[in-house]
Parts: sequence; C-alpha cells; structure tokens
Amino acid sequence: LVGVWTTGTAGQAQRSMAGLARWAETAGSQVLEGFVQRRDKPDAATFVGSGKAAELKQTVAALGADTVICDGELTPGQLQQLEKVLGVKVVDRTWLILDIFAQHARSREGKAQVALAQMNYMLPRLRGWGDAMSRQAGGIGTRGPGETKIETDRRRIRARIAKLRRELAAMGTAREVARASRRRSNVSSVAIVGYTNAGKSSLLNRLTRAGVLVQDELFATVDPTVRKARTPGGREFTLSDTVGFVRHLPHQLVESFRSTIEEAAEADLLLHVVDGSSQAPAEQIAAVREVLDEVGAADVPELIVVNKSDVADPEVLADIRRSHRHVVAVSALTGEGIDELLKALEDDLPRPAVEVDVVVGYDRADLVAQVHREAEIIEIAHLDEGTRVHARVHPQLAEQLLASSASEAP
Repeated sequence: LVGVWTTGTAGQAQRSMAGLARWAETAGSQVLEGFVQRRDKPDAATFVGSGKAAELKQTVAALGADTVICDGELTPGQLQQLEKVLGVKVVDRTWLILDIFAQHARSREGKAQVALAQMNYMLPRLRGWGDAMSRQAGGIGTRGPGETKIETDRRRIRARIAKLRRELAAMGTAREVARASRRRSNVSSVAIVGYTNAGKSSLLNRLTRAGVLVQDELFATVDPTVRKARTPGGREFTLSDTVGFVRHLPHQLVESFRSTIEEAAEADLLLHVVDGSSQAPAEQIAAVREVLDEVGAADVPELIVVNKSDVADPEVLADIRRSHRHVVAVSALTGEGIDELLKALEDDLPRPAVEVDVVVGYDRADLVAQVHREAEIIEIAHLDEGTRVHARVHPQLAEQLLASSASEAP
C-alpha cells in the first residue's frame, strides 16, 4: 500500500492508510507492507517521488508482492509510469472501491451502476502504443495496424456506456414512479445514510425486519432497498438503505449511483448512521455530508444515529452530542436505544396539516384504517353511531373523512 500525505494531521494520514488496508482485504488481498510519503502534492509522473518509487521497487521484489495499491486516484500517465518502474500491477483507490462494489452487486440495477462506473473509469486508461498510430488508416472494418485495437476497445466501451445509461434511465423512471406513488399516498420517506460499515443495513433490519444482507465488510450494500415500517403511534413510513459513503467517494460512483443516492434528496428525513466505535467519527460525518451536498440533499432534515453504542467510547459519544443538536445512540445488534430512535423519528417526520374531529360510519372502516396508516392520531373512540376520529391528517384524507362522516364529533 502506498499513500501520499499532502494535508491534515499524521493521525488522519494513518487512518486513511488503515482504511485502504481494510478495503484491500475486503477485495481479497493480503496486505504485506504500507508506505506513506510526505509531499506537498503527488508526483506528476509516478505519484510518489522517483526516489520513493525506486525504494518501493526493491520492497516489492523482496516481499514478492504482485500488486501495489495507491491511496488516491492516479492519472492514466501516473498509472502507466508507476507500473513501468515497479514491474507489477498498480491499482488506485478508485479502482479498488469499484472492484469491491462489483463483488457485492446482486440486483440488475446494482450491477448496471457498478459497470457504468467501471467503464467511465477505464475509458481514459486504455493503454497502447501511442496516439499517432491510432490515426493510421488500414484494414477492413476494425482491422489495422498498431493502436486500432485500442480504438476498437474505446468504441465498444462507449457503446456499452450509452447502453448502460439508457437502462439506468429506465430504472430511474421506475424509481421516480414509485416515489411519486408514495407521495400521493402521503407515506413519509426516511433515507438511511452513513459511512461504509457504520451498520446501516443492520439498523434497517432492526427497524423493519427486512432481512437485508448484513456483513462486517466495507460496501456490503450496493443494491438499493426500500422497506415499510411504523412509528410507535402507528404512522407508516418507508425506509431506504443507501450505498455506504467514504472520504472522497469516487466521482464515477456518485454519478453512476446518483439515482439511488437521490433517494436521500427526496426523503422527508435522513437517518445519518455514525459508527460509534470509529476513532474519527467527525471525519466520517463530514465525508457523508460532502456527498449529500453533491446530490442536493444537504437541506433535508437530519437525525444523527450513533450506532454500536454498546462498544462506543463514552467520550466519543459525548463529543458527538456536543457537536450536533439532534443525536440518538443505539445498538442495532442488541436493540438498545431503538425505542428512543423510533420516538425521535416520529417527532421529526412532517406532521399532517389538517386537524379533524369527526364520527365515521362503521361502513367506512377503510377510511379508519387509512387514518391509522397515515395520520397522527390524537384519539380514536368507538361510539354507537360510528368511530370517532380525532387526528391530524393530510388535506385529501381530511376531505374524505368530512364527506363520509356520520356527524361532527360531540
């Protein structure tokens, strides 16, 4: 593993390398050694300086390493030059993350999103014998000398990118139709966001019994999941799980997963899950908010949920509570704090606008059931002439209740 420390503290640089090591292990690698070089900026030719690259070559040979992973996004030139110096495969941080995503994608949409991100990454990095030969004519169709093979690959990748974008646009339309349907039915939406491995899927399972895959791995969730749940007062809402965020989430991923991440921008409330066992939760919170800002979700109301409270340092919890106004500590593993979270969630969901107090005939049990699903109930009572409904409801439901009521409540 190789990193270049340009800004921040030594502790931040070490945490960045520790994160890279975990990602490498998640991808199936065995980490042999790690280097960090202090520089004002990465070397334009080889990422690390020429002296460090020569030292790295000796270490690679001594350890028998077959891959070098760099903690940053390398330009096509840096990638090519470093591979030439080292004589082994070089992978940058972005490609490593894309590789992990490719391993975890299961749904059609998830696979298409990952493939699009990979294609966008690969396109400028196809290597050959130089641009001059690529402009030579010759052969029939795609046959010809030199770089024509690279040009053929580029055309194929561009065609594949266009096809994937069309497929994802169609899936995005279906997602928007589903969102519009939820809005019409006045069901509030909650999006779970957070740093990778903070426990978002575990929390979703705890709140909804969704049975979503839970692994102690980075980026275990790639496929979007939407489930229904209820508040303690009986109001129905939807919970959507999102892909885990990281510091400087690769641009290709943000673009490819935009339709999924935009669930957060369309939500009524964000449950921002923070890993309570992390050494630097503030850095993780900042990284998540950076991505939320990029997709237009910065203004959505946010509830900070510190997960893994059963193993969190009390000082860390205290720091988060001091720094953020609205914080609930939970353990998705043990269930500790879940009741408090549901209560906070119910308080934070948008309140229905109209207060009604009517008696609904027993022949309209469907309306009373709708009140239980969608409304904020103040009182429900069963009278001789029907069901008394005193609740805050949405305007459309208010009209239906008033139209079908046996009488105004006494």
